[in-house]
Amino acid sequence: MDAIIIIAVFLISAVIFTFVGFFLRKKIAESKIQNAENEAKRIIETATKDAENRKKEEIFKAKEEIMNARKDLDQEIKERRGEVQVQERRLVQKEENLENRIAQLEKKEQELIQKDADLDVKSQEMDKVINSQREELQRISRMSVDEAKKFLLNEVDKDLTQEKAALIRSHEEEVKEKSDKSAKEIISYAIQKCAADHTSETTVSIVSLPNDDMKGRIIGREGRNIKTLETLTGIDLIIDDTPEAVIISGFDPLRREVAKLALEKLIDDGRIHPAKIEEMVEKAKEEIAAIIKEEGERAVMETGVIGLHPDIVKLIGKLRYRTSYGQNVLNHSIEVSNLARIMAEELGLDAKLARRAGLLHDLGKALDHDMEGTHVEIGVDILKKYKENPIVINAVEAHHGDVEPQTLEAVLIQAADAISASRPGARRETLETYIKRLQNLEEIADSFEGVDKSFAIQAGREVRIIVKPDKISDDQMVLMSREIAKKIEDEMEYPGQIKVNMIRETRVIEYAK
Repeated sequence: MDAIIIIAVFLISAVIFTFVGFFLRKKIAESKIQNAENEAKRIIETATKDAENRKKEEIFKAKEEIMNARKDLDQEIKERRGEVQVQERRLVQKEENLENRIAQLEKKEQELIQKDADLDVKSQEMDKVINSQREELQRISRMSVDEAKKFLLNEVDKDLTQEKAALIRSHEEEVKEKSDKSAKEIISYAIQKCAADHTSETTVSIVSLPNDDMKGRIIGREGRNIKTLETLTGIDLIIDDTPEAVIISGFDPLRREVAKLALEKLIDDGRIHPAKIEEMVEKAKEEIAAIIKEEGERAVMETGVIGLHPDIVKLIGKLRYRTSYGQNVLNHSIEVSNLARIMAEELGLDAKLARRAGLLHDLGKALDHDMEGTHVEIGVDILKKYKENPIVINAVEAHHGDVEPQTLEAVLIQAADAISASRPGARRETLETYIKRLQNLEEIADSFEGVDKSFAIQAGREVRIIVKPDKISDDQMVLMSREIAKKIEDEMEYPGQIKVNMIRETRVIEYAK
């Protein structure tokens, strides 16, 4: 019983203490809340005061900035107004100057109008004076207007001739100063490095006989041996009173060489009859073909030209039996190839193309006895057939001036060809051709008005012309020499070059008595 009471008391006490604690905590919480609210109010009031103070400070600063900006603006406005006033004063001054200039121009215009009117009057007066003077001059000189014009034009033409001649001389001297030295050095260097032997052109070959009795055996019964040999070789066999010799005559040097070789073999063999003649002719042709091949290969190897078609090599070898004005064409072609190569190397051009074109430039002469056309046309056709380099073809086609050279290498072939052909003793001509060339030279020179005498000298490599000093002046000589040289180039064919040397001499003779 007592235990229950104690427990009940304890429970009641616990409940009471719980309620009391609850109320105490509530009071404390309310007190803290009240303090917090008071602190918050205090903080808010402080913040409000600080904000108002800062606001006042910012407003004050803004007002100060506005005042400063206003002062700067006022100052700038004053400066702009000053500049505007200066510009206005300048514009006013310019307007005044323009007005003054306009007034001056108007005044000058009036003066020009007056002068123009005066000039018209004076021009009319001058026309009257000129007409009267012209009539007076015609009356005095007895010349019409057309005659006077012709006289004036002749005088002007003389003056222009002098000016043209002086201009040509100055240009020629300038070019010669720059090019003569280097050109001579290159050509002389090329000539010194390249030497060649030269042969004489001939249309006959002589075969030596062991005795004169051999002549009858060569002729044969009723001339059948000599007829067989002539038929098979296409040449003429001349057996005359020449002791121990037979003459082989023919225009084709290759056929002549075959006949000579066959006849020599027949003489060595001693058996001469138609069958043996035919056999020996065939053997001679085979030997000549072998020689032609060897000569072509030698020329190709000597010049260093590679990649040629075998047929072209054979044609090059055939040039061994071809001559031109007494010069062996194969040796000439090799020489032109070497000259062109040397000059191309000195000038920094393509030496391979130059030596190739030099070797092939006279290729057509190997067939010009068998085909129609010039050796240039034949050579170009052959090279096109074997698809040779177009630059080489142009050089071959242009080496005699048939077409214009398209490359510097083509020009070098022209120069090398002329150098090789114009070597002293390189070529010779028949007496008839030589005399005819000299006559043509003198005829061309004499055809020009003002020429007194002309003389072809230096074996036709120079024509010396004496002009009449009263008709040809020094300046006119320059133009006339060029015209004569041009006419020689157009109308004549000649190896190398021809020098046109003009002489003008004035002599005054008086006698003391």
